[in-house]
Amino acid sequence: MASTSSTTILTSRPAQEADTFPFPPTHSFPPFYTLQPTLLTRNSQLAKWSLLIQRYHAHHHRYRLHLPTALSSPLFRNTAIHKRLSLASLVEIVDYMVKSEKDGGGGQRAEWTGGKAAEKNEAWIWWKRPEEWAEVISGWVDKTGQKGVILTFYELVNGEAVRGEEWVGMEEEVLAKCLNLLVKRGKAQVFGEEGEKGVKFF
Repeated sequence: MASTSSTTILTSRPAQEADTFPFPPTHSFPPFYTLQPTLLTRNSQLAKWSLLIQRYHAHHHRYRLHLPTALSSPLFRNTAIHKRLSLASLVEIVDYMVKSEKDGGGGQRAEWTGGKAAEKNEAWIWWKRPEEWAEVISGWVDKTGQKGVILTFYELVNGEAVRGEEWVGMEEEVLAKCLNLLVKRGKAQVFGEEGEKGVKFF
């Protein structure tokens, strides 16, 4: 099975880790792994896969999905029923997640990492969208009296002050997306070079 040194990219994982996630009954239903031709049924499948992917990533605190290697993970492969999702189907599911609800999609719960023109090999999975994370972090700033305080990105995702918070361990690129939204609202200032960035909240 494929493996990677990154803890944030979804690849094949040890069985004991997968067992900690409570898969829904549909995960053991063979037709779930083949996208159906009937539009109503297909849309229902896409919505269920979207929710499952979000919940799985939230459970394991992951933000990035590398599609080719993820196909061997317990999320997309059920060895008990000898079923695995195809790469083409996974691309279609992520495409659905990328679209807004008004465009018939899954509410912008994913984003291709290389932009629309890039190869569709990797995507961010937004179990909370950047604007939702921005609100969560802003609420923490208000609650803990962090206005005017300067924190490094590392402290904001791994420090003692954030222990127990949902975003602990968040990738720096994801954090930057969230903080940039607060910068645009005049609630934060980001400074420093790559790998040594800091933020001050207002």
